[in-house]
Amino acid sequence: MRAALGPAVRFDAAHRAAYASDASNYRQTPIGVVVPASIDELIAAVAICRHHNVPILSRGGGTSMSGQTVNVAVVFDLSKSCNRILDVNETQRTALVEPGVICDTLRDAAEVYGLTFAPDPSTHSRCTLGGMIGNNSCGPHSVMAGKTLENVEALEVMTYDGERFWVGPTFDDELEAIIAAGGRRGQIYSDLKDLRDRYATQIRTRFPDIRRRVSGFNLDQLLPENGFNVARALVGTEGTCALTVAAKVRLVPSPAVRVSLVLGFPDIYAAADALPEYRQFKPIAIEGLDREIIRGLQARGLRAGEIAMLPAGDAWVIVEFGADTVEQAVALAEQTVLSLAARTTGPIPSTWLVTDPDMQKRIWLIRETGASATQLSIDPTVPDPKVGWEDVAVDPDQLGDYLRAFQALVERYGYRTSLFGHFGDGCVHARITFDLTSAAGVSQWRNFTREAAELVVRYGGSLSGEHGDGQAKAEFLPIMFGEELMEAMREFKRIWDPQNRMNPGKVVQAYRLDDNLRMGPQYKVVNFHTRFAFRSAEGNGFQRAVERCVGMGRCRSLTGSTMCPSYRATREERYSTRGRSRLLWEMLQGDVVDGQWNSEPVKEALDTCLSCKGCRSDCPTHVDMATYKAEFLSHYYETKRRPRQALFMGRIGDWAPLAAKWPWMANLLTQTPAFATLAKRIAGTAQRRALPRFASQTFRTRFAEDRSNNTLNKSAAPLRGKVILWVDTFCEHFHPEIALAAVKVLRHAGFETVLPAKLLCCGRPLYDFGYLDTAREKLEAILTTLALEFARDDPGDVPLALVGLEPGCMSVFKDELLKLFPDDPRAQRLASSVWLFGDFLVEQNYVPPRFEAQVLVHAHCHQKSLFGTNGERVLLERMGARFTLLDSGCCGLAGSFGFHPDHIDIADNVGEQVLFPAVRQASKDTIVLTNGFSCREQIRHGTRREAMHLAELLALACGA
Repeated sequence: MRAALGPAVRFDAAHRAAYASDASNYRQTPIGVVVPASIDELIAAVAICRHHNVPILSRGGGTSMSGQTVNVAVVFDLSKSCNRILDVNETQRTALVEPGVICDTLRDAAEVYGLTFAPDPSTHSRCTLGGMIGNNSCGPHSVMAGKTLENVEALEVMTYDGERFWVGPTFDDELEAIIAAGGRRGQIYSDLKDLRDRYATQIRTRFPDIRRRVSGFNLDQLLPENGFNVARALVGTEGTCALTVAAKVRLVPSPAVRVSLVLGFPDIYAAADALPEYRQFKPIAIEGLDREIIRGLQARGLRAGEIAMLPAGDAWVIVEFGADTVEQAVALAEQTVLSLAARTTGPIPSTWLVTDPDMQKRIWLIRETGASATQLSIDPTVPDPKVGWEDVAVDPDQLGDYLRAFQALVERYGYRTSLFGHFGDGCVHARITFDLTSAAGVSQWRNFTREAAELVVRYGGSLSGEHGDGQAKAEFLPIMFGEELMEAMREFKRIWDPQNRMNPGKVVQAYRLDDNLRMGPQYKVVNFHTRFAFRSAEGNGFQRAVERCVGMGRCRSLTGSTMCPSYRATREERYSTRGRSRLLWEMLQGDVVDGQWNSEPVKEALDTCLSCKGCRSDCPTHVDMATYKAEFLSHYYETKRRPRQALFMGRIGDWAPLAAKWPWMANLLTQTPAFATLAKRIAGTAQRRALPRFASQTFRTRFAEDRSNNTLNKSAAPLRGKVILWVDTFCEHFHPEIALAAVKVLRHAGFETVLPAKLLCCGRPLYDFGYLDTAREKLEAILTTLALEFARDDPGDVPLALVGLEPGCMSVFKDELLKLFPDDPRAQRLASSVWLFGDFLVEQNYVPPRFEAQVLVHAHCHQKSLFGTNGERVLLERMGARFTLLDSGCCGLAGSFGFHPDHIDIADNVGEQVLFPAVRQASKDTIVLTNGFSCREQIRHGTRREAMHLAELLALACGA
């Protein structure tokens, strides 16, 4: 296979480990991974697998919760390159796509024509169309346009034995012609017709008549009344029958305007009982959630602003209306409110009508991320909530009664659960505290699942209403369909895959529920000494931290927020936050990935992490890969030699003060072309990167001169207090003009600037190379020095604050400091006193002079993760500037990352995602604003434009 396909073939330990798990309870190590560059490569690779009789598995986003995207097989990841939108037909309202197309990518392309692809599971930002077809995915808007099945027009499929053809609805004369033509395709159609004729009565009587029947194979689509639709019969077969090579899907009109009506009920049962009353007004989505998710978010301090605005109640329903105008959508919502207010039975819900699009997104995020964010237990005596009985569906009119019966079953087994889901179609998600780590717990889980399946069937429901059967539900499908129909499904698979090579052991002829558990009774708990204190509400220790990744893959999103820049640049699973988490998990278990702290596969994956801290805030479970990376490297380099770049870039805080004594000499060596080439080679940095230029005078020198000349008091407001200005290495030695501007603005706001008694360094670059012991020493010096400053503080109206200019450096005091000194009160005092420059001014109600400029703002990653962008936004509004805050993710340089020769292409690719094009398109008189030294260097490198710090802009407004 390598000889035929080259770099597409990855049978190494790193890839096998990264693809061994999905978002389910299961883990199966693949034989190998293939990431084909095209559909032609996919076909060639399948032919080689067929020659060797090797099982195969096609995988999209890898976010399945029932175990269908892991197997002992050759895994084909089609998301990286087999992802072209081949056509969008506005007239026919269809799209032709390759299987690796991301759901949101298709939706964005369709929105140009006022259309959309309706199915939108919570993973819509990273799930693929091929995966959605395999799973028959749904999402909240299935009430508007159905499941994936109803939105598939035709499929181009390929069987394991190499037959490739289009399938779809088939009229009788066409069916007979296909059968008469013979060959493999003719035989398949002949066998399918025979299967249909023999089982038609059973299919009509045993298949539940509900919209969200996702379990089993769609044999009903072969019935004459459904047009012998072979494409839709293959939807939901989870890659067990044929590969999807291309798909023609239906597009529907996208409502121009959407509003959300949030209803508050006393409990989730009352919310479900009222479904018929608000369904009658034709909403396009109806989502319910109970108090447990809200309590879990509150206990972790998450989504506090959104939760505070929820209407009174202990369960909530989000009812979304779509229309051509705001007035029409609001009218539908108001009719619903009036109808519910006139109820004569059942409680009258509290209401909140949300028309602002940004606020609607925030409310939907509670629903989309709440379950993942609370998937680790806070109580050490209670097992983590698990998927596994995740998405049953019943008739919506019976939902309230079903939920009461289900909750009674949960309580009888001593479990706890949260209840939420797509109430409009009667689909319920539940994260339940199953104990899978003991044999007794697993046995109890099996008994519960059998009873739960029997309960659903009594209510005429489906074991799966969204996430498919995979392994989690497959063993109990006979309870739903009976043995006769199960044999029909096994026969359906044999028609397509007689050798059982397509994702074997899933849906039919399936593994048992408790086979292949990722964290079952054999799971190893490993206790390592770490330099950071890994502590959280969910538990302590490095292993517990790594367990935060539950596999939902938000780090694989291609747009919005910050994480994961290396994945966006490479589309490589092992370079995503999830992929690295999986490798660290496997490192701890020592099965596929060995070597522990000396593991080369883990080291290689972490090398491409930009330590942007995006995952710390963007990941629903707050995986903190920057910290994991620094911890790993600190141990790895105990036995390995650090690269040259570690001395030059990592220890810049040590040697920069020495070089600054002779800046002309330093600049001669780093800025003169002939010397610079040699300097970069010695330092281990990329040749096409410009090294930063030293200033002719350091900040402290110029600060002392300005104070002696009394040039800092011009236009000064009455003195309100003083602040300690943290002048980082970059402002001290390379850009003192930024710190001087900050001093002048602070004085204009009424604050005197003082500096620490001696030159200090936070050690920010040290973490990129695992210098944690050195970093700790530097922080100890800071704590000792600043403790004296805080001790001398005279209590007044404004407590003494440490105000900084470089987000990366200030993040050390909010993040790493507390992990290295978790029990030191000095660290707590310092962390609580730290402010970014803009945030401090906003907190002090500073109003800058009016300055009506056009400003393009790019926020530093650490600022977005730990501080937010409120400071810039408020100050720019107060000064009357017209500004755009880019959703630009990471700039790509990320401290020393983009200086490395092996990383510069990734760094540039990251910059080209959003930042570089936006800056290039900005007019010449637009001010490009960013607070990060790395960000300004990257903008200069990628666009040849100079960016300004907020302090410089405010100083300009002040006339300083």
